[in-house]
Order: sequence, then structure tokens, then C-alpha cells
Amino acid sequence: MTNDLIQERDRASAWFRTLRDQIVAAFEDLEKTHATGPLSDQAPATFEVTETKRKSDDGSDAGGGLMSVMRGGRVFEKVGVNVSTVYGTLGERAQMAMAARKGIPGMKDDPRFWASGISLVAHMQNPHAPAVHMNTRMFWTPHAWWFGGGSDLNPCIEYDEDTAHFHATQKQHLDPHGEALYPELKAWADEYFFVPHRGRARGVGGIFMDDRCTDDWEADFALTQDIGKAFLPAYLPLVEKRRVQDWTDADKDAQLVHRGLYAEYNLVYDRGTKFGLETGHDANAVLMSLPPLAKWV
Repeated sequence: MTNDLIQERDRASAWFRTLRDQIVAAFEDLEKTHATGPLSDQAPATFEVTETKRKSDDGSDAGGGLMSVMRGGRVFEKVGVNVSTVYGTLGERAQMAMAARKGIPGMKDDPRFWASGISLVAHMQNPHAPAVHMNTRMFWTPHAWWFGGGSDLNPCIEYDEDTAHFHATQKQHLDPHGEALYPELKAWADEYFFVPHRGRARGVGGIFMDDRCTDDWEADFALTQDIGKAFLPAYLPLVEKRRVQDWTDADKDAQLVHRGLYAEYNLVYDRGTKFGLETGHDANAVLMSLPPLAKWV
């Protein structure tokens, strides 16, 4: 492995940690500044941070990360912001899935991998405030490297102006990389975040990419960074606006039913969930995305 590649991987891992720190600080600030509206008389919550460890089959260290979860807050009912850097060898199931989906030859002969990324899911107290998901990541094998990630908005009560702001902010951050890119990643998100057995999307969309390798590492890394940089300006104003609204029992019921849809998607279709469990990462960290309460009708 060349020194350049090691430096590139280190830079990607460090960026995901920096983004994690920024988001955790911003979310805790939302809790602290919630001065009026529902639940504002409660104490603000803070993140509980747990170090995660991954072990290889022989018991040796295989990386890990930080699992940061905030529960029972004034604004956030449950939010997790995880960052990790893991490495080792892919198991047979993961090798076969990777080779089949990405067309990578030689995985069986050399199944080493390295992966780093940030993953976030927020479930809100107020049904008017939208749930959200975001992740960005870099993956490496001896045969290929690529970036992936994106973010999507998951309101149970939809507001057209919120959806418009979320998408416009993402477009603003992606346009410097080419004006054709945002429509492409938006369409990819519409396809990826679709729940086939329900015949509907899990939310109002966003952006998504995978297998991003143009052979220009700097350009692909810059794009991945801008996907992450778009998240807070796209999402924070929506929470600040909706956290003060009153809600009804019917609103809360709609939220719980929508969370059921979200849980179905993450357990049945989400690639990150499948990969995390297949490669032996901390199950609590992998399943952090699931809502604290949900309902099925």
C-alpha cells in the first residue's frame, strides 16, 4: 500500500470525525436553545458517547469508532451520530455480495477491506419536525476504492416549503461539481429510498450516491465532503421552525406509523445495515437507526 493511499484514507477518516463533531455540537445546541413550545420546560438532553470496537475472527483489533446517542430530549426523541473506521477481511457472504453488486474480481483471493464513514439518524419529539438520515463513507479493497452516501428527509407531516429548502440547499452544495450532478443524485435517492412492499418512498427524498470512483480521488473526496457540509444548513432551519409547534394525538399517531415504515426499510433493504451486521460491527451501532417507538396499523 502506497503512502499516498494511507494519507488519503487518513484524511477521509479525519473528515468524517470532524463532521461528526460539528453535528453533535449543533444538535446539542438545538436542545439547549429550545426555550418555547412543547417540552421546553424539560431539561435539555446531551449525547451519550460510547467507544465501539470491532474484532477480527482471530480476536485481533479490527478498528471501531464512536457511537453518540441522545435520547429523551426536548427536541430529539432519539438521535444517533456514529463514526467508525474498520478494517480486516470480508467474510464469504460479504465477499460474494460485494463481487456480485460491484463486479469486483479477485475478492475471494484477497478479501481485505477498509471502510470509514459517518452515519446519522434523527427521530424527533415533535411530529411536525422531520426525521432525517445522513451518511457519507469511503470504502477500499485491494481491487478498488469508492465513496458513497447522501441524506434524505423523512417527515410524517409534510410541508412543501421544508422539502423545497432541503433540496435547494443540497443542490447549492452540489452544483459546483457540475450542474448535472444534483438531478442525478436526487433521482438515485428516489430509487434507493423506495419501499417496494409498500409501493411508496420512505420520505420526500434527498440525494444518494454509491460506487463513486472517477479515478480522481481529490474530486470524489471533495464531493463527499460537500454532501456532508450541506446537511446542517439543509436541516437545522427546519427543526428550529417546527420544534415550537403544538401537536395533537393524531399527529403523534401519524408519526409512529411513519416510523414503522422507516424501520421496515432499514431492516429489509438498507445496504449499510446489511454490511455492518455481515462484517461483525457492533450491532447496537448498526441498528442505532431504528426509532425508539413505532406503530403498525
